Amino acid sequence: MDSVKTQSEIENSARKAIEALYGADIKDLKIRSLFSLPNEQKRESWDAQVIFLLNNLQYSVDLTIQEKDGLITNARLIDTMTPL
Repeated sequence: MDSVKTQSEIENSARKAIEALYGADIKDLKIRSLFSLPNEQKRESWDAQVIFLLNNLQYSVDLTIQEKDGLITNARLIDTMTPL
């Protein structure tokens, strides 16, 4: 896989992971927050909190994306709620 360094590359990697986990019917995928791990000077991965809609519910999922190859090493469901 290719390295992920830009916002659009991170979003593409996140979209692929979310579609693999939840299916292709997701809508309005957005990256809510993005941090580099362990820090900005020695970045190895990205911590991306992603929100999207599926079946009239809003999901928040936390993804750890490796910068060098774009692999997802951790995916964790944070919250599911009915949007306002």
